[in-house]
Amino acid sequence: MRRRFRSGISSSSGFGLSSFSQDELDSIHYATLQILQGTGIKVMNEQALEVYHGGGATIERHDGYGIVKLPPHLVEDSAFFAPHTMVYEGRNPDDDFIVEPNRVGFATFGGCINVVDPHTREIRRATKKDCGELIKVCDALDEISVATRSVNSTDVMAEAQSVHNMDAMIRNTGKHIFLGADSAQSLEAMVALASASVGGRDVFEKRPTFSTSVCPISPLTLGNSACEVIFACARLGIGMVILPMALSGGTSSASLAGTLVSHNAEVLSTIVLAQLLKRGIPCTYGSTSTILDLRFGTSAIGSPEYGMINASLARIARYYRLPSWVGGGASDSKEPDIQSGYEFTLSATLSALAGANIIFGSGVLEQGMTMDYAKLVMDAEMLGMIHIACSGVAINDESLSMDVIHEVGPGGAYITHEHSLRSMRSQSQAKLFDRRSREDWMEMTQGKSIRERAYERAIDILEHHEPYPLPEGASETMSEIVNAFEDEVGKGRNKHRAV
Repeated sequence: MRRRFRSGISSSSGFGLSSFSQDELDSIHYATLQILQGTGIKVMNEQALEVYHGGGATIERHDGYGIVKLPPHLVEDSAFFAPHTMVYEGRNPDDDFIVEPNRVGFATFGGCINVVDPHTREIRRATKKDCGELIKVCDALDEISVATRSVNSTDVMAEAQSVHNMDAMIRNTGKHIFLGADSAQSLEAMVALASASVGGRDVFEKRPTFSTSVCPISPLTLGNSACEVIFACARLGIGMVILPMALSGGTSSASLAGTLVSHNAEVLSTIVLAQLLKRGIPCTYGSTSTILDLRFGTSAIGSPEYGMINASLARIARYYRLPSWVGGGASDSKEPDIQSGYEFTLSATLSALAGANIIFGSGVLEQGMTMDYAKLVMDAEMLGMIHIACSGVAINDESLSMDVIHEVGPGGAYITHEHSLRSMRSQSQAKLFDRRSREDWMEMTQGKSIRERAYERAIDILEHHEPYPLPEGASETMSEIVNAFEDEVGKGRNKHRAV
């Protein structure tokens, strides 16, 4: 039997989530334009106010800030000028992540202050060493696409924390780094570190190996520090992820749709400033928005609404043809337990099906306060399964297997057919999740729980994984940059105290 190629057949490259109709997306867009033109945003930086005004915005001046009202054409033009596709480049070119519509990758949650020690299993404050070691584990996990600082270096000077975080991360990964800067001054030092790690500033400018984050303040506010970082990004050529954290019922409408509108306004107004400063500067549409649990006064990142909001915002980012970075996989549980697994899978899968480019949240517990090594390793296992599920079922002449079905016939055996043997390696393969019989499982694991084996896997990575090497002399140069920055910040702190 010969089956010729069929022309004109429609096909799907994977499973997806159609969260909104085109009319609904248009409604969100038009509502956002009305808010930006009629209500405006609060901007707490004089230089930024001048830039907005020069771009055609209306400014209402107040003491220490201005209300910026943006005409629709300025918003739409700015979203158009921001790049629609890009590459998050790493020190290791093999780890470059191509950003195009519906290409899905994953990262850890960022900025935790606590860590569960993999050796003692006790919770404690995170250190710079922890920041580096968690990134080392992420570097070894293929399921983690880009690197974000999982924990803060809480054992160093607060004003120099982002620079120390950067130093720890670069030494332990070849992947693209996303890291917020404490200030424009910090960003300068971070660029110096990144440049040293790739062999010079000219090399870094051709292949920027990190992006920073800019965080508007909900509701509808762009603070002075965020504005200064945007100016520095434009000057230094650094891409940014714009990352509001609206809390539905707290800092945004208790209606999820209303939260989407105000969040969208915060992202787009920030993109306007960035594009007015430097047309074409990379801007990634970000989100860590969720609900405020009004019973407990906590941000609920394990809630179904967290997944719904972030999946929705990933779809809105696609509406503007912008790369997206949204939450998914975070947990409110205090332990890497059943609750954390259920919460992780729900929101991570929703964001993946929505086509988010980067979904961050792996490894985190306790409303974003604590990172856990076992949780990170177990989450990575699940991420591999989500990737497989999202790829969908291929429908073509080869996969329909008609010749095989004819050969085997009624009552035949597929297990001995060479087609089954040829296809075996394409099946999903569990590593931590166990599919053996109970007897084989006991023999292989001695009955250890998946949590215990995940800690062991993390420790094995810490002891044996070798990150992508730094150029000769880079380590010493980076240490000098960090020490010089800390000295400079320390002098500024002492001068401020004296005054």
